[in-house]
Amino acid sequence: MRRWAAVLVLAVLAVCAGAQQQRASDLRFVVLKERNGKPIRNASVILHTVDKEGKQGKGGLQTKTDAEGRATIPGIPYGKMRVQVIAHGFQTFGADYDIAQPEQEFVIKLKLPQEQYTIYK
Repeated sequence: MRRWAAVLVLAVLAVCAGAQQQRASDLRFVVLKERNGKPIRNASVILHTVDKEGKQGKGGLQTKTDAEGRATIPGIPYGKMRVQVIAHGFQTFGADYDIAQPEQEFVIKLKLPQEQYTIYK
């Protein structure tokens, strides 16, 4: 009986050690207008993994901001992530971040589109 108890304790410890190695973060985003700090509703927040060479992984996660410009994506594994924010009428935002804390919040301020120039008239 003691042998089974020892095996059970070792199994539980192994599972706990594996869970600690698979650390994850709850990410919170606040998307605002740069010019006045007001929230942007329905902005797309897109996450992609990034490898050691800086290449974006396939797939990804996407969510939309609420009326207060907030979005949450829970359970993101630690490591480098590429964050992209797209909203109608604003410049697209993109940056890479190292995810290394149980909870992280990102405040992203979107700019209005800049005037574009063309040689064609």
